[in-house]
Amino acid sequence: MEGIIIALFVCLVLALVSKYLSIPAIPFYIIAGVVLGKAGLGLVASDQISSFFSDMGLIFLLFFVGLGLKVDKISENQREVLTSGIIDLNVNMLIGFAAAYLLGFSLIESLIVAAAFYSSSTALAVTSLIENRKLMMRESETIIWLMVFEDLVLIVILALLSAGNENLLLFAVEVLGGLAIMYALAHYGKEFLVSILERDDELPVLFTFVAVVATAGFALFLGIPDTLMVIALGAAFATTDPDAFEQHARPFKDVFLVIFFVFFGITINLSGTINLNMIGIICILAVASKLISGVLTGLALYGSAKSGLEIWTNTIARGEFSIALAALYGSPPVAATIAVMVIVTSLVGSFAAKYSGVFTHGFRGGSRHRGPPHKIRAGH
Repeated sequence: MEGIIIALFVCLVLALVSKYLSIPAIPFYIIAGVVLGKAGLGLVASDQISSFFSDMGLIFLLFFVGLGLKVDKISENQREVLTSGIIDLNVNMLIGFAAAYLLGFSLIESLIVAAAFYSSSTALAVTSLIENRKLMMRESETIIWLMVFEDLVLIVILALLSAGNENLLLFAVEVLGGLAIMYALAHYGKEFLVSILERDDELPVLFTFVAVVATAGFALFLGIPDTLMVIALGAAFATTDPDAFEQHARPFKDVFLVIFFVFFGITINLSGTINLNMIGIICILAVASKLISGVLTGLALYGSAKSGLEIWTNTIARGEFSIALAALYGSPPVAATIAVMVIVTSLVGSFAAKYSGVFTHGFRGGSRHRGPPHKIRAGH
């Protein structure tokens, strides 16, 4: 318990500093964990309590991913979603996988590294758009739809990694059965859910917390990955009142996710498990690959390299989902590689988004302001 107190106090200080400097806090939480843990001072160690809170951070993160999956909104913007998403997927997954495999990772490890390499941080992307007052530019909606497409792809990757050595057909039946249960409960219990959410006492918050935790427990009981079931719960609840569920779940997600990040850093072992030159190559390629996909997307959608550079500066940062993949499936070398990549790209992406004008100066077209964009919810 003392370790959690120390970690949270350090993270509170770092959060205050990062907000004051307008830079993302996530890399500093991970760095704090590395410094406090076995790779640094050895002041804090992971235990059952910290593992429980870290698990809570992960499942609430995935619940938010589900809340952001609005099928009707996606279908209304098919061209933008598919064009930006397919370019982003092909460029970054291929470069990430090839780089990891050529640098000595196994096929499965290369897939995990590639998925983390591919996944931009929704939290950091949206935050940078808000803080840098860019929500009115035309590329902002493309950036957010890009995040939604990444969520969909990563759900598929989670399903494949979760299946392991199981019979894929049986596993698919189990998962689809779980999804059907979630949607049936949300559909037929919609009036009940809305009545709960409309209350002004503690019941909406308590209900949301219990629903998420109970779903994860129910999934483990059935032998279904809790990660997928919690995403399904969020997607099912998104058909009722996703804004209310987000409001009630956000305090749990924000606090537990900080614990998740810092204790992920605490478990990282940097001694003898990684090659710094290899990680340096991965980090450079992570920035460069998003540049390629961003420019290609800008040219495809707007006929403008300037738009592509704006998309790039806001999608460089990797973050929460990359760390989740490392925590769930990564070996020590994979986890260490992803952790450093997240730290480097988060910091580079933060400053690139803030000073994007340096990169776009001299280009014509792109970034023109327009009316308020549609209200879009994004997941990871």
